[in-house]
Amino acid sequence: MRIGAHVRLDSDPIGFGEELGADLIQMFVIDPQGWEKPKPHPRTEEILASPIDVVVHSSYQINVASTNNRLRMPSRQAVAAQAKAAADLGAFGLVVHGGHVRNDGEIDAGIDNWRKLFERQAEKGGFPVPILIENTAGGDHAMARYFDSIAKLWDAVGEFGAGFCLDTCHAWAGGEDLVGIVDRIKAITGRIDLVHLNSSRDEFDSARDRHANFSDGTIDPELLAEVCRSAGAPVILETPAEGLADDLAYLREHTG
Repeated sequence: MRIGAHVRLDSDPIGFGEELGADLIQMFVIDPQGWEKPKPHPRTEEILASPIDVVVHSSYQINVASTNNRLRMPSRQAVAAQAKAAADLGAFGLVVHGGHVRNDGEIDAGIDNWRKLFERQAEKGGFPVPILIENTAGGDHAMARYFDSIAKLWDAVGEFGAGFCLDTCHAWAGGEDLVGIVDRIKAITGRIDLVHLNSSRDEFDSARDRHANFSDGTIDPELLAEVCRSAGAPVILETPAEGLADDLAYLREHTG
């Protein structure tokens, strides 16, 4: 089982991973709050040569599902550009949040917009790395908060080889029970490509996306370890920096 964490030092991602003793790292290729085009990373050769695996998280503003052309179109372009940048770093995938629409009447259109992302890219030869759709914590009109919504989304995009990233904090905050969650999501998607293993600062079904370390979060750490063991996928910790090393050590002890 390969376990790692999201990079806190973008200028030296491999150094961060080595110091932590991580098997893999997750990083951004642009400012996560920005829209700029990715530039070649100054440590590309080091990243490619390292035995530490890399996965890229897309920028936060991306909303492929949106019915607003001024958001959806740049979102499509950003996914394509960041997937290319991820491939240039040898990453095994690009994590993209499911996004949301403005009301229930737009949900079908949002799902169709996700399908169009893959259809249009397929005409260009497809994405150079798998797109890993991540479940989200809140929003009544979210594409990937509830598992019945994810099932509808997967009916539209599964045939294009979309991957899935399971975030435990998001599922907990979104009102999805973590007991048996791996089997339930695999019954929908057929796969889990990455796990974001995070505890939560808030109670179950809070719709609040606030990560916590295992020692002081509201999710039983043993339940998190069970998700990790059951998923059979690489694991990234996105927990607060002050307890990150302890979280990683707990996982190694309870999943080895």
